Amino acid sequence: MANVLAYAQIFQEQLDKQVLAGATSSWMEGNAGLVQYNGGNTVKIPKITMDGLGNYNRETGFVGGSATLSYETMTMSQDRGRSFSLDSMDVNETNFVANASTLMSEFQRVQVIPEIDAFRYSKISSLAIAGSRASGGYTPAVADILSKLKADIAAVQDVVGAIPLVITMSTTTLGVLENSSEIAKQLNVGAFNGVVGSEVKFVDECPIVEVPSARLKTAYTFYDGKTAGQEAGGFVAAGTAKTINWIISAQNAPIAISKTDTIRIFTPELNQTADAWKVDYRKYHDLWIPDNKLATVFVNVKEALA
Repeated sequence: MANVLAYAQIFQEQLDKQVLAGATSSWMEGNAGLVQYNGGNTVKIPKITMDGLGNYNRETGFVGGSATLSYETMTMSQDRGRSFSLDSMDVNETNFVANASTLMSEFQRVQVIPEIDAFRYSKISSLAIAGSRASGGYTPAVADILSKLKADIAAVQDVVGAIPLVITMSTTTLGVLENSSEIAKQLNVGAFNGVVGSEVKFVDECPIVEVPSARLKTAYTFYDGKTAGQEAGGFVAAGTAKTINWIISAQNAPIAISKTDTIRIFTPELNQTADAWKVDYRKYHDLWIPDNKLATVFVNVKEALA
């Protein structure tokens, strides 16, 4: 089939777009604008260092200073993949694209996107806990959840100043917040054509990103897909995992990368193991928070940290 390579390129581009559209953590990839990626599992992250202000002298002029832009090579820790077969009796050249597109799209929606989200949030929480930027032992309650959240927001704003913040919160915690007794509620049914709405989308001008609670744990086990008991692949919360109530982060703090490596497609004639179309999928991804931005992150955990 002459255009198999063209199909592979189309799949690769569309799958990366789907991750950006579907992941609740996709806003973190907006911070990767200066990151250099040339394929494979390594990226180059920019590091900028510069001197501060000095006094201007009317006789000697400006005090000399330096600014350095360097790149640190980082290896993406998550190297994940799967191989799929579509039997030739079920798929011919005319409907291969439709069938393969449906398969890969559903695979990303059900398996890949939730895993990427879970990895990112767990890594943020791990970095925050290790860097003393987390608190534990709070079970969300309608009586005080708004006060607790606002206190955490204020602590981060005291560090970042005017930099926008993002609140990441589980659906269950958001449900408690929306029923908070600390929030004044005004019912105006007529303005919404009879629909009663009680959603809380912002707190102190900080947007809330709602995330399924299964993706907001402090630790996960990512199955390798081949060890006994792990054949189905995917991920589960680790036995030591704690529940994340919310993550408050400067919008520019986390740097997230996810790349679909070259999609390989083999026709039934080239497939050596079965009379089937074979599609190999490989995904690299990772997340980093620069050392100088860890202070702009704060994580609130349900269980005690110690």
